[in-house]
Amino acid sequence: MGIFTRFRDIISSNINAMLDKAEDPEKLIKLMIREMEDTLVELKSSCAGVMAQARKIQREIGDAEDRQRYWEEKAALAVRKNRDDLAREALAEKRASSQRAQGLESEATDLDGLVAEYREDIRQLESKLTSAKEKQRLLVERHIHASHKRRAQTDIRRMESSDAIIRFENLENRIDRMEVEAELVNFGKESLDGRIAHLEVDDEIEKELDALKSGLFSHSGAERPVA
Repeated sequence: MGIFTRFRDIISSNINAMLDKAEDPEKLIKLMIREMEDTLVELKSSCAGVMAQARKIQREIGDAEDRQRYWEEKAALAVRKNRDDLAREALAEKRASSQRAQGLESEATDLDGLVAEYREDIRQLESKLTSAKEKQRLLVERHIHASHKRRAQTDIRRMESSDAIIRFENLENRIDRMEVEAELVNFGKESLDGRIAHLEVDDEIEKELDALKSGLFSHSGAERPVA
């Protein structure tokens, strides 16, 4: 597969769609990044080659223009010396140099256009590569998070079924039972303070009862019964 074919395939690819369909997204993104990096190296190398060629063409254009001026001066010298034959030959050389310069100018224009295309391709591929590396970073983070979560869930399940948890639950049940038994020890038994409080209430009731009886018998004139 040629560099341009690979480049077009990479640029037109939908990374998200490819990763969604992949059985191993992390492996796929690594391969894609490696392919992008290799293609980028080739693009930059090819661009550098074209730029070097363009510089060479510019030097050749300069040489051709120098030759034009050189033969123009020689033709003028031949005319001053009344050597029209030599002047004609010099002008012919000048024309050839001019035509060569024009041809080189056209080639230089084509090379400049090619360099511009290379630079745009490099820019697009670098952008795609940056996006792919970001996808890789997110995938790695998701993988780490999923691994931690799976490990935590495994630890929880192991702890839930472990002897330590069972022993802890048994101890908790024993403590609950001991607390209940402690509460039942005094269940139905009134405290000393409670019994004394009842005596105080009984005295007050007796006093109220005596007062009530005294009032009733004083009004009726009857004798109070002996208690």
